Amino acid sequence: MNDVARLAGVSQTTVSFVLNDVEGANIPPETKDRVLAAVKELDYRPNALARGLRSSQTHTIGFVTDRIAITPYAVRTLEGAQDLAWANGYLLLLVNTGGDQRLKQIAVDMMLERQVDGIIYATMYHRPVKPPANMLEVPAVLINCYTDDHSIASVVPDEVLGGRTAVETLLQKGHRRIGFALDSNPVPAAVGRLVGYKQALAASNIPFDPNLVQTAESIASGGYQATMALMSLPDPPTAIFCYNDRMALGAYNALRDLNLAIPDDIAVIGFDNQELIAADIAPPLTTMALPHYEMGQWGVQYLLQLIENPEQTQQNPPIQHILPCPLIERASV
Repeated sequence: MNDVARLAGVSQTTVSFVLNDVEGANIPPETKDRVLAAVKELDYRPNALARGLRSSQTHTIGFVTDRIAITPYAVRTLEGAQDLAWANGYLLLLVNTGGDQRLKQIAVDMMLERQVDGIIYATMYHRPVKPPANMLEVPAVLINCYTDDHSIASVVPDEVLGGRTAVETLLQKGHRRIGFALDSNPVPAAVGRLVGYKQALAASNIPFDPNLVQTAESIASGGYQATMALMSLPDPPTAIFCYNDRMALGAYNALRDLNLAIPDDIAVIGFDNQELIAADIAPPLTTMALPHYEMGQWGVQYLLQLIENPEQTQQNPPIQHILPCPLIERASV
């Protein structure tokens, strides 16, 4: 900084004011230009660590995930977080743990050693978690997950509304007998989407028929199995709501084996908007999109509020926020 000051013909304090864009410093524009020209000529970079020690902020956010960084559709969470962090002058420090509990603890320790201003923990699918206790040494937010005691702010998709919207879409097209190929694992998404399914039927005065809900593993073969069970009923459905797009892919295969055309003979709607599946199968799949990008943005936005206004946020209980799942209309309904 002394070198920059000498080259620009100003004091070191003036250089500091310019680089930190200090409000009220009243530095003339021509002086700012000389300082910035000297910075460029000398290839000077401020020491972020030293600056962080002075300001008690490093403008870095720790981002710990299980498998998001290597999951094609869930990586949008990371993109949303990174975009908003960057727009606010923050850098993400990312660790993808692969679900390794020990690595999760080590990752948080290392981030705290590097004086991150806050930590985000995000998961590939919606579920309860037990994050490392030391994560709460700094402001923290959970994305696509939550703690059972709701002690940490979180953002998750609205599974109930998503399930209801999917079924309402089928009802609006005239379907009254709607099958549900559901995940056999009672994760929050399965529970919530089933609630939404029932709500939509009840709102249209259609009795719930448990035979129209067939559970299986939430992969293509599970979708195939559930669809075959649904279509073997004495009164089979005219539309099938699939728990996710992978099950919908299996439903397509089963319906093709039964010589049924989509959507002429039967409609299919999925969930997740896994574009490598939904946009490329024939016909393209109508589905509900998970708000991954929006969750990433919300998580960073709320974390910045915690970082910049700690007294205000500590007075209120941690927000448990839900975001809607938009309908992506294609050609299968």
